[in-house]
Amino acid sequence: MTSVAPFLVFFAGAALAAVTRGSVRGAVMVATPVVGVVNLWFLDPGVVLTAGLLAHDVTLVSVDRLSSLFGWLFHLAALIAGLYSLHTRDRMQHTAALAYAGCALGAVFAGDLVALFLFWEGLALTSAFLILARRTRSAERTAIRYLVIQVASGLLMLAGVVVLSAQGGDLALAPLELDGMAAWLLFLALGVKCGFPLLHGWITEAYPETTATGAVLMSAFTTKVAIYALARLFPGTEELIAIGAAMALFPIFYAVIENDLRRVLAYSMINQLGFMVVGIGIGTEMAINGAVGHAFNDVIFKGLLFMTMGAVLFRTGRMGGSELGGLYKTMPMTTGFCIVGAASISAFPLFSGFVSKSMIMAAALEEGHDWIWLALLFASAGVFHHAGIKIPFFAFFAHDSGLRPKEAPPAMLIAMAVAAFVCVFNGVYPDLLYGLLPHAVDYAPYTWPHVVTQCQLLFFSALAFTLLKLHRLYPPELPGVNIDAEWTYRWLLPRLARRGRRLLADAGAPLGAAAHDLVQGAIGLALRWNGPRGLFARDPAMSAASLAIVLVLAIVLIVHLIRGG
Repeated sequence: MTSVAPFLVFFAGAALAAVTRGSVRGAVMVATPVVGVVNLWFLDPGVVLTAGLLAHDVTLVSVDRLSSLFGWLFHLAALIAGLYSLHTRDRMQHTAALAYAGCALGAVFAGDLVALFLFWEGLALTSAFLILARRTRSAERTAIRYLVIQVASGLLMLAGVVVLSAQGGDLALAPLELDGMAAWLLFLALGVKCGFPLLHGWITEAYPETTATGAVLMSAFTTKVAIYALARLFPGTEELIAIGAAMALFPIFYAVIENDLRRVLAYSMINQLGFMVVGIGIGTEMAINGAVGHAFNDVIFKGLLFMTMGAVLFRTGRMGGSELGGLYKTMPMTTGFCIVGAASISAFPLFSGFVSKSMIMAAALEEGHDWIWLALLFASAGVFHHAGIKIPFFAFFAHDSGLRPKEAPPAMLIAMAVAAFVCVFNGVYPDLLYGLLPHAVDYAPYTWPHVVTQCQLLFFSALAFTLLKLHRLYPPELPGVNIDAEWTYRWLLPRLARRGRRLLADAGAPLGAAAHDLVQGAIGLALRWNGPRGLFARDPAMSAASLAIVLVLAIVLIVHLIRGG
């Protein structure tokens, strides 16, 4: 059997979703990733497909172990999201979802920087429609800001590709040294999509504004494509170690005080991305395996948490921790799935996060990064606080909000069950995941030191949370939005723009008055000499002479222009 490029299957599915409706479109949402899996099964490692673009050969597909791992992951994520989306009949959302998944697959199978750039921009465009599908004024504004930031990332990548090509560099997706303009431009482009500190605002702004299905998809694709590209282009880049540690640490403090629970999950995403970035920066085989393996697990358990919050939003229309609570009484299955996701992201033994996060931390110790290990240890305790405890506690337990919504729709529950199964399966039997990793795995997660250390960390984190709540020292859930880096463009820039416009108007008023007086003076002078009562109008001979002079000058000017042409 001959395979086609993986992204083509999803683009075809998107086209079908755009022209079908009802149950037929629902079948397309589920059938597309299934057909894609069959296609991927016959796509052998080493396959390379090229196409001509503007007299250049672009490598659209290049298959190896790393791209295959992300290929399997994105098909699984698309299948889960497709099942989850069956509760809605939104044509735009379904079409954008499949096109978005296709662009993600195109990016991870791209064989050179030109192909990566094309799908990189496709990710930006298609995912923006998932935000617009929320169909609120706030979502529209967020989508515009999101698209500007994502396109800026693409322009940085394009500039890096152009500079690299002008310098005679190889455009293949191969490791780069961070020592030239081209490399720095590409590094910043990836940093935007990966959520580097101060470049992360689009994550915490866009994810809470998108639809329930959109949040699941966006948590799976955009940032993980960036992690894939970092692993391709900058493995072993030491700058990534400090950047990743900062990413793992700073979201903790914002997530603890945040009221919007999907925004809390967005912060926890940056936290988990930090672990992956540290692993890529360390660059050893174990560290890369840990980073890639954790990306795989994060897509599933973060998607599961977003699905549970999406179900709550779908049934209640609310997402603030101050507005929820007591939902376990009428949404027990969603509550259970949320707890599975919380245990996975917190790296409980026998859950998926434990078997991948511990690889990164072990690699940090092996390479002598003791302070980084301590930072990651603190970050692990922090993520248990804000994602492992806060999310299920304030959504389903805490105070009784009086809300009695129905359980999530069957399609949502099926999708959550599939994700929960993968979380537990990878935690109990990690060998299958380890067999897909880019390097041979020589690591045993279930040793007494690993298990005891992690259990102690989780126990004392839970104790700290309990004591803070009992003594009323834990930050209360208050309505409102806490913004951090995006303050610069959500608050500061609009005010600076308005202030600048007023200053220009004030400064331009005298200039405008002077220009008006100058024009009026010229008109008055012309009327004085040439008006009905002007000097030339008093004498017919003089008037005729002046008219003749004007005509001659006009003829001379025209002849001069013709000869000059």
